[in-house]
Amino acid sequence: MLISPFFLHLMILAGALGLDRLVGDPPRLWRRVPHPVVVFGRLIGWADEALNDPELAPDRRRRRGVIAMALLSVLAFATGLGLHLALTALGWAGLLLELLIVAVFLAQKSLFEHVAAVADSLQREGLEGGRRAVAQIVGRDPETLDRPGVCRAAIESLAENFSDGLVAPAFWFAVLGLPGLMAYKMINTADSMIGHLSSRHRDFGWAAARLDDVVNWPAARLSAALLAIAAAAIQGMTSGWRAISTARRDAGVHRSPNAGWPECAMAGALDLPLGGPRRYGEVVVAAVPLNAAGSSSASVARLRLALSVAQGAAVAGLLLVLGVALVAALIAAG
Repeated sequence: MLISPFFLHLMILAGALGLDRLVGDPPRLWRRVPHPVVVFGRLIGWADEALNDPELAPDRRRRRGVIAMALLSVLAFATGLGLHLALTALGWAGLLLELLIVAVFLAQKSLFEHVAAVADSLQREGLEGGRRAVAQIVGRDPETLDRPGVCRAAIESLAENFSDGLVAPAFWFAVLGLPGLMAYKMINTADSMIGHLSSRHRDFGWAAARLDDVVNWPAARLSAALLAIAAAAIQGMTSGWRAISTARRDAGVHRSPNAGWPECAMAGALDLPLGGPRRYGEVVVAAVPLNAAGSSSASVARLRLALSVAQGAAVAGLLLVLGVALVAALIAAG
């Protein structure tokens, strides 16, 4: 019986999703060897130091940022392609190794554990414990957050990172294999390091931020759909429709062209207002609230519900991959 290559490709992805959910990132391993994303970060840091000269005019710094992102993206893509070709030559052992590599680049278990830690800390240690826990997953100043603010920050981070850390890398592996996955992780890492509006990176990081917007466009919308499906399964169709309608209505007011989709879907699913102004150190970023008419209040119970919705959405994503794999197998069988 002929096995479709695309079927095998998607089964690798399904296996990686399952492995990441069960095992995650073993800390003992990454204490001994650097995580691939850490290596990407070092390359990005080197490019920043070598090319981002603060004495240059803004337009020259922007051009250098474009060159840096082109080189880094091509390097990541070529590395992924080389790995794929080498693993293909190993037959079934190569397929297993590719599954392990893909799992390394997914961030499902670690995300859910960090968010659960915020809820647990709020319950066990109160506000100060919640602030310490949420500081591990958000960039804003936790000392300015009250108890509902800690819960909202954790929910927003959960929704955004569900898209960036799970759905987007899975999507790009499904579409372009290891080359697409590695290129995505390089771009996303660069955006987190240099794609912001500080005086040093406003111009040099422009290309990283814009490229990250492009590669996250499909995953953000897919994430909103998966969250809506999970909300409908957990809380009923009303919650699911509210998630979709909120995303379609409010995603455009978010400062990011992509993050608003999963955040709005989560806000609608929970019937909870999210977003609004936030503080990063001394900088206050103005933002329009998402789902401002939401009637629920941010609480530990809502945070745990958000976690259940995200976990359900991850299961929906896995079932989607398996469903497409089954269709591919049936087509190949003729």
